[in-house]
Amino acid sequence: MQICFATHNRNKVEELRKLVPDSIEILSLDDLGISEEIEETGTTLIENAVLKAQYIANTYATACFADDTGLEVEAINGAPGVYSARFAGEPANNENNIDKLLELLSGTVNRRARFRTVIALIKEGKQHIFEGIVNGEITRERKGSKGFGYDAVFLPNSFACTFAEMNMEEKNLISHRGIAVKKLIDFLTQM
Repeated sequence: MQICFATHNRNKVEELRKLVPDSIEILSLDDLGISEEIEETGTTLIENAVLKAQYIANTYATACFADDTGLEVEAINGAPGVYSARFAGEPANNENNIDKLLELLSGTVNRRARFRTVIALIKEGKQHIFEGIVNGEITRERKGSKGFGYDAVFLPNSFACTFAEMNMEEKNLISHRGIAVKKLIDFLTQM
């Protein structure tokens, strides 16, 4: 089975390809020669995931899934949430986002946070939603050099290392995206 993952993010694609069985081939937008960027205009993770998957499914007549992920930090009312990728403004990049987050949490005792991933699948005209959540806390400084996004400052509950200190296989076993993808894979393999 071939299915499109509505993203240009090579990190996400490689993460997912390691999770799916050989019977499922994940194709990125780049693999399909689709160069356009799909604007995320939703105000929730679900809205953004559905918007991207629906656009590709309708425009290119292909089964497609899309995800949206947000870091939700308790002490700042769930921010950055749906705005995680652009939290620090332009230019949007991981380092600026982490700097802003650590600055906002400076001196804060409550560092509880969670990563949420929502996957929307559009297949045969039907919409399916899968969600993964991992709870943890924000560290006081960056630790590790693997991963991307906020991985260097996210310490999952019951672990002594951040996502950025884990190899991809370790992270995929417990990550928000890994949990959501497992639900997606279970659904696809039962079809």
